[in-house]
Amino acid sequence: MQNPWQTLDVQIVYDNPWIQVTHRNVLNPNGNAGIYGLVHFKNIAIAIVPIDDEGYTWLVGQYRYALERYSWEVPEGGGSFEDTPLVSAQRELHEETGITAGTWLEIGEIHTSNSVTDELALIFVAKDLAHGEASPEDTEQLEVRRVHLEEAVEMVLRGEITDGLAQVALLKVKMMQDRGLI
Repeated sequence: MQNPWQTLDVQIVYDNPWIQVTHRNVLNPNGNAGIYGLVHFKNIAIAIVPIDDEGYTWLVGQYRYALERYSWEVPEGGGSFEDTPLVSAQRELHEETGITAGTWLEIGEIHTSNSVTDELALIFVAKDLAHGEASPEDTEQLEVRRVHLEEAVEMVLRGEITDGLAQVALLKVKMMQDRGLI
């Protein structure tokens, strides 16, 4: 489908190494003048659901500054457009949990908050796990928990996992597992 929006001009309002915020004067699909704010992400969001032979996964807990609350999530982070998504997923899993995996499967993509941002997120499943020492970034104080995938899904259903990417990743992995797809 052809884009029904027309961009008249773009002004950069804010820019840092991770995001750029622009103000746009537009003509909307009905031809009326309007404005649009867009948050452009300079990385791909990556989420990983590691699963061991006993059906357990790993969750990462951390205080999220933007939310002003503690959050349980799957291992996730930003992947540079210069690296392949798989390389970024491997790096994130090892950094946050110390886990490396012998088998990787990309199972989907998500556009987060697509009315105001162009962020793309990719979901991976990691299997054939080996454990080492985590090396989180300076901005991360992480707690890592091993929980059964069933319990992680229950945490989503109880509202204990509120991160959208983690919710989608866990629920999709469980549904695919139930259907014998992974």
